[in-house]
Amino acid sequence: MQIYNSLTRQKEPFQPLNPEHVTIYVCGPTVYSYAHIGNARPAVVFDVLARLMRVLYKRVTFVRNITDIDDKINAAAAAAGVEIGEITTRYEQAYMDDLAALGVAPADRTPRVTEHMEDIIRAISDLIRGGHAYEAEGHVLFDVNSYPEYGRLSGRDRREMIAGARVEVAPYKRDAADFVLWKPSADDQPGWESPWGRGRPGWHIECSAMAAAHLGETIDIHAGGSDLQFPHHENEIAQSVCWHGGKEYARYWMHNGLLNLDGQKMAKSTGNLVNIRDVLEQVPGEVARYVLLSAHYRQPLDWTDEVLAQARSTLDRVYRALEGLGAVEPTDSEPSVEFMDALEDDLNTPRALAEVAELVRAANKAETDRERGAIKGQLLACGELLGLFQADPAEWFGGGADDESAEIDALVAQRQAARSNKDFATADRIRDELAARGIVIEDSADGVRWRRTG
Repeated sequence: MQIYNSLTRQKEPFQPLNPEHVTIYVCGPTVYSYAHIGNARPAVVFDVLARLMRVLYKRVTFVRNITDIDDKINAAAAAAGVEIGEITTRYEQAYMDDLAALGVAPADRTPRVTEHMEDIIRAISDLIRGGHAYEAEGHVLFDVNSYPEYGRLSGRDRREMIAGARVEVAPYKRDAADFVLWKPSADDQPGWESPWGRGRPGWHIECSAMAAAHLGETIDIHAGGSDLQFPHHENEIAQSVCWHGGKEYARYWMHNGLLNLDGQKMAKSTGNLVNIRDVLEQVPGEVARYVLLSAHYRQPLDWTDEVLAQARSTLDRVYRALEGLGAVEPTDSEPSVEFMDALEDDLNTPRALAEVAELVRAANKAETDRERGAIKGQLLACGELLGLFQADPAEWFGGGADDESAEIDALVAQRQAARSNKDFATADRIRDELAARGIVIEDSADGVRWRRTG
C-alpha cells in the first residue's frame, strides 16, 4: 500500500505503527445545517480507504467525529429559538441518513465534542503545565513559538498563515498566530466549568482530544478535506505533539481535493453549493458515490449534471452486464490483481473503475457459465470494496432506469410482439437498429435479455 503523505509531500509505503491494528481518524462535520455534496467526498473516499484496510489488515479502527459545539451552531440555535442540542441532533441525523444513502458504512466510533469535555480540559491543562499554552483575559491560547516545526504541514510562512487563518490579532495574544484552546462563554451561550472559568473549547483542540481518547497518542492515518490542512490540521499537530511530550501525532496525512460548482469551490460560506439531499432527489445515491470516486481523491472534482448523467449511464452498463450474467452463481473470487494494485496505489479509484470497465466488457463476451461465474464474482468483489454494484439489477432498473434503457426495453417489447404476430421483417428491423447502437438481444428459454457490447 502506497499513500501520498501530505506532511512529507511524497508517496510513501504504508507501515502502520502496529501491524495488527490500523488506526484512522477523519474529521467529520459541524452539524448546524444540511451537509453539501462537497462534505460527502471525504466521507465516501475514506470509506473506501477503510474498506481496503480491512482487507489488508487484521484489525482497523475508523473514527469520524461530530462537532456539536461551535459558534455557527450557537447562531443557528439562537435564530431558531431552540437549544443547541435540538439543532445538533436534527442535523447529525440528517448527515447520517445522507451518508447511508451514499453507501457509506458507519464509523467504528463517532465521538461528539460535548461528550469529551473532560478530555479537552485535561489536554489544555497539560499544555499549560508544559509551557505550551497560557491564560489571557479568560482565554487559553497555544503558544506557537513553543513548537519550532509549526507550519510544516501547510508549508506557509508566518504572514501567509495569519492571513489564511483569518485570525483576530487580539491584544491579549503573545503572537498573532497563537490560537485559542478555550474561550469564555457569555450567560446566553453554552459553557462548561473549567479552571479558567465558564467557557467552551476552541475548534482545534477538540479533534486532538477525541483522537487521543479513541486511538491513542499516535495514530496511523489522519484524513480530511484539503481546506482543513491549515489552520485546523496544522494546529492539531502542534498541540498534540507538545501535549504528548514530542510523540508523533499522525504518521500519514491524507487530504482530498475540493468540489467545484460552476468553476468555483463549493462552500457554505459563499452559498455556492448543492446539498446532498438535493442530489439524492435527482439521482440514486450510488450515482453520486460513483461521481465522487471517478476522479483521484487528491484532485479537484467538477460537479455537473453532465458527470451525473455519465455516471448513471456507466452504472447502467455494469448492472446490464450483471443482469446478462443472469442466474449464474458467482465464483468465490477476489478482486483482480490489477484492481487491487490500483487501490493500493494511493487509492487510485479512476484506475480501479477502468479495471471494472474491462470486466464488464469481458462479461458481455463470455460464452460459458464458468467464465460468467468467474467474472461475476470479480465484479461483485470489486464493487464491494468500492461500495458499488451491490444492488439487484432488477431493483436497479426498476428504481428508475435512464431514458435510453427505458427506450431499449420498449423496443425489445415491440420486437417480441412482432415475432408473436409473425411480423419477422419488423422484428429483424428492430434487432438491426439495436445492434447498430451496440445492443445485443439474447433469446433463451428463460426469456429475452439485452446487453450492451461495450
